[in-house]
Amino acid sequence: MPDIPRLNRPEHRQARAGRALIAPAVLLLLLILILPVVVAAVLSFSDYTLGRSGIGWVGIENYADIFARSSYRKMITATVLYVAVTVPLSVALGLGAALLIRSVGAGAGFYRTVYFLPVMASLLAMAIVWEFALHPSLGLVNRTLAQGCGTWLEGWPWFAGGCSYGFPMWLSDRDYALWTLAFIGIWQSFGFNMVLYLAGLTSVPRDLYAAAEMDGVRSGWERFRLITWPMLGPTTVFVITISTIRSFQVFDTVEALTHGGPAKSTYVMIYAIYEKGIAQNLVGMGAAITVLFLGFVMLISVAQRRFVERKVHYA
Repeated sequence: MPDIPRLNRPEHRQARAGRALIAPAVLLLLLILILPVVVAAVLSFSDYTLGRSGIGWVGIENYADIFARSSYRKMITATVLYVAVTVPLSVALGLGAALLIRSVGAGAGFYRTVYFLPVMASLLAMAIVWEFALHPSLGLVNRTLAQGCGTWLEGWPWFAGGCSYGFPMWLSDRDYALWTLAFIGIWQSFGFNMVLYLAGLTSVPRDLYAAAEMDGVRSGWERFRLITWPMLGPTTVFVITISTIRSFQVFDTVEALTHGGPAKSTYVMIYAIYEKGIAQNLVGMGAAITVLFLGFVMLISVAQRRFVERKVHYA
């Protein structure tokens, strides 16, 4: 039997067919994901602005400005604080809501829908609602606190005493603005985490609880600590990663409510990219902040895989 030419052998034909099938996906990956990152990295070393015929190369000057100027340091601080507050609280509340819904009998669908409503609503539209609710004099929040000062807090002098100082200007006071946006972010995102945890809870084998009860595990806390929480490890890794990335990407509420103020207290990275790269047409600086943002996300992903995922049990 004559030898089959090497290129016509079945394994080589299969390899060529496989490369042909994945070629469109690889091409789209290069054009949509890799190429924009490369272009941003190149532009970050320039002072390019739209409309100019040439590019002036400035080296690492844009990056030096980011770490030297106080406004950019506030940008990094505001972003890190927002993520540090929003992620753990939204994950914890999402897990708690999932456990509560899982434990109730009647009405689980109603509670699931109510908690998920903020996720389905447009965050920009909800931001406008929150702007009215947090108005310093006409808003529902401060009016409720004012009513509470006259009725609910009469027996709590250490709380009622603070009423004489007035109520916070939630969005125009730099001491409160970032925490207010973080609260809105938690309110908007924990329902999504709840749905993910509900899906994770369905994968926990019921037999494990029966076996634990036979071994003397009786309390709900012990069942959660020894069975539920370890089995939710893969879900928790995914939830933390997604929540962190979503928190880094906060923009709608900042644009609608504070515009990065007051005094740059809510000047997060995505808003800075928009302001520098689009509003002020400083494309080079906007590209440098973009590269820094991608670096933060990459570090978070690597740290998650190195320190969290290794301790997770995958069934």
